Amino acid sequence: MTHDLAFLGMSHTPLYGLNPVAPEVEAGLKQALADARAAVHAWQPDRVVLIGADHYNGFFNELMPPFCIGTNATAVGDYLTPAGPLNVAADAALALVTHLMDENFDIAVSRRMQVDHGFAQSLQFLWGGLDTPPVIPLFVNAVAPPTIPRLSRCRDLGASIGRFLEKLPGRTLLIGSGGLSHEPPVPTLQHPDPAVRERITRKQESTPQERQAKTARVMAAGMALAARDPAFKPLNPEWDAVWMDAIQQGELDTLLNRSEDSIAFEAGLSAHESKSWLIARAALPARPLADGVRFYRAIPEYMAGFGLLFGEPA
Repeated sequence: MTHDLAFLGMSHTPLYGLNPVAPEVEAGLKQALADARAAVHAWQPDRVVLIGADHYNGFFNELMPPFCIGTNATAVGDYLTPAGPLNVAADAALALVTHLMDENFDIAVSRRMQVDHGFAQSLQFLWGGLDTPPVIPLFVNAVAPPTIPRLSRCRDLGASIGRFLEKLPGRTLLIGSGGLSHEPPVPTLQHPDPAVRERITRKQESTPQERQAKTARVMAAGMALAARDPAFKPLNPEWDAVWMDAIQQGELDTLLNRSEDSIAFEAGLSAHESKSWLIARAALPARPLADGVRFYRAIPEYMAGFGLLFGEPA
């Protein structure tokens, strides 16, 4: 019986394919995605643990868990990502929930999880859509304090997931979808407009008009960032490099030594999404990742310090 694990950290960006970027930037990113896709397909995972964030499409402030595992999940199809049901491994997802509860790790469970590009885009990049190997979707709150999980808790969750996966036959690919440095215009409860605060509090489907307006707003923000508009927080390639190096080397204590406040201060409010990488990586042995695929490019038009890292423990 085998129990191989591999790691893939991958940024996501709603602006991929929407805002124009320089030809060499587009070509480099497409090549990196093709390399990652080829590496994953060659590795042939039997299942995927997909760890991602949400941007007020499935989880709202009326009830915001730090973590949630879905036994069923549907993608809303925001921006240019596919809509429809994910191929969820429901029995394995429930077994993971039971394992975590038995290890005294309280975890929320959703029987009807709704996800957005934070989950769907990585599947789209790797498999062209939602027809994928069986998936266990794990939501991590990265936008709504105070229940954004702390770094040490993310490490502990990943380690517990690793102990569960060691008992399963076959190969599991752990995907951390999100990060790295970025601060898109995701509203908060400090927003001055009560209608905006209500929209991110009460669970509701966005209308086509609302989704179109949101897309236009985020596209404009990306172009403003590329024009170095001081109203938008710049990307931080240095922060991103330190994060990726620690993940690649398995030196997670380097990340745990950071303060929670420093993440948003140095890398942007949505840089908490990078914790999806930490959870996924903590499920693997702490040895460095063997040579695989590594790519990074700060792409302000996409509002993304776009990182990609694939490998197995050496």
